[in-house]
Amino acid sequence: MNETPTLAVLLRSWRARLQPSEVGLPPQTGARRTAGLRREEVAALALISPDYIKRIEQGRAHPSGPVLRALAEALRLSPAEYELACRLAGLASDREGLVPQRIGPSVQRLIDRLGDVPIAVFDAAWTHLGHNDLWPALTGVDWRGRRGRTANIIWMTFIEQVVSVRHPYPDEHKTSMVADLRDVAGRYPADRELKEMIDELCRRSEEFATLWAGGAVGHHKTARKTIDHPPIGPIELDCDVLSAHGSDVRIVVFTADPGSEADSKLRLLSVLASENMPAPASPEGE
Repeated sequence: MNETPTLAVLLRSWRARLQPSEVGLPPQTGARRTAGLRREEVAALALISPDYIKRIEQGRAHPSGPVLRALAEALRLSPAEYELACRLAGLASDREGLVPQRIGPSVQRLIDRLGDVPIAVFDAAWTHLGHNDLWPALTGVDWRGRRGRTANIIWMTFIEQVVSVRHPYPDEHKTSMVADLRDVAGRYPADRELKEMIDELCRRSEEFATLWAGGAVGHHKTARKTIDHPPIGPIELDCDVLSAHGSDVRIVVFTADPGSEADSKLRLLSVLASENMPAPASPEGE
């Protein structure tokens, strides 16, 4: 009875201990046949097919390093649990020295409770980790299909040019983003994915390469920004970047002066967001 459980058994138990609300998913109505998260919910969080997760949990598939890391983030594994999962999968742990990408319980509660303002969480390198319902409604970006560099604000700015936010000083803002990335790269030199993203940014964006080579220096500051929202029109909001003690993540919050035109537009946006929320997942295939 002292045998170490298999990876398949542990993944099922880790999935069973989580509730949708703990990972930023909307609360489900009606009875749930599954204790904890469904495979489909884990799949949506990790961007892995439900069938592949099923085969891993049945011991019929062997996860690669990136897949195991995605599952670890989706299942909110602790560092010790991730180390154990790596050993059972026959993989070397790569978490030491990587940019942290875990939203802690206190930050998740903050996201859940501040439902009347757009709020999102990013890692130190500005990769999106989570948000409340108002965030995608405001930004107009579908974050569900984005992971890694495609969910990175700096990548989206310099490569995809997917930007709905107008900054009062755009050149200064870009300089500060590159400076942030330089600082993070120095603090997490073992993060291969971060290094590869920076190399690709330098190859594909002349503007980024110039700022990177020039030793860009800058700092993010609280600022008033304008979001161009097609149905509602321009919304001028205050943007604050907060930090959580003991966690290297950035919490971005947009707010408006009470009673202002922007405040009225945020309230309207909240109504639109609630009307466009996705329907609860089907209980089939649990």
